[in-house]
Amino acid sequence: MEIFTAKKPFTDFIERQKEMGKKIGFAPTMGALHQGHLSLYSRAKKENDLIIASIFVNPTQFNNPQDLEKYPRTIERDLKLLEQTGEVDAVYLPETEDIYPDGLKSKSYDFDGLENEMEGKSRPGHFNGVGTVVEELLRQVQPDNGYFGEKDYQQLAIIEKLVQKLQLPVKIHGVPIFREKSGLAMSSRNMRLSPPQHEASKVIYETLKKVNDWFRILTVPEINKRVKDIFEDQRGMTLEYFVIADEETLKETDFFYKGHNYRAFIVVLVNDVRLIDNLHLD
Repeated sequence: MEIFTAKKPFTDFIERQKEMGKKIGFAPTMGALHQGHLSLYSRAKKENDLIIASIFVNPTQFNNPQDLEKYPRTIERDLKLLEQTGEVDAVYLPETEDIYPDGLKSKSYDFDGLENEMEGKSRPGHFNGVGTVVEELLRQVQPDNGYFGEKDYQQLAIIEKLVQKLQLPVKIHGVPIFREKSGLAMSSRNMRLSPPQHEASKVIYETLKKVNDWFRILTVPEINKRVKDIFEDQRGMTLEYFVIADEETLKETDFFYKGHNYRAFIVVLVNDVRLIDNLHLD
């Protein structure tokens, strides 16, 4: 597994691989890797000749400076994990100036309104930060296929829109959420949970499964009230938002229309740890 810490040697390497006709699969991360990340590379390995990982904690997608400061950085452990998989051929660890050569500032994008829903309402400018780093990485890596987890479903939709609008020559693949035995969606932030918090947090996925059952028999307002009631009874947890949205537009719905696909989205604060999850509603 090769490791690159600067843009020029890395892009030279990519050019050589492209000249040899290698099909490239790529999944960018912010590190603090877990099995959810590794599942991206397992999927990519089945469909590509060369697998590239990147690790870069992107400052412009954090609205809260404390959240950026607390984000776990475990680079030595991450590299060991990637090496052990035997599925990653090269890792790119760019410096900030490799991604932001003109200073630490996001570009401004129009994602046809996807950026204004859910996360966009509570984290203004967040998706401009995501778009900036993903666009730059896609241009440097030049992958044939890009892999992103469905846990960040809105981010996945934003990246698909980015690729479509900029006509970047890459196919984006969503990879199903990788869950712990309890059902809790794997996340780098889970490292910050105490054992009791970790155990209590399984209520998030349990609630989503209940929503999938209620989806068949209750109205949206009735479901919303039941979810709110569940989290009012949870000590040390705050429901930041719960939304049932159209999977294509990501707009919140107040009624289930025939022929539309819906997904439930939830964000819960466990003390100061922000956990997100979602579930397609059958």
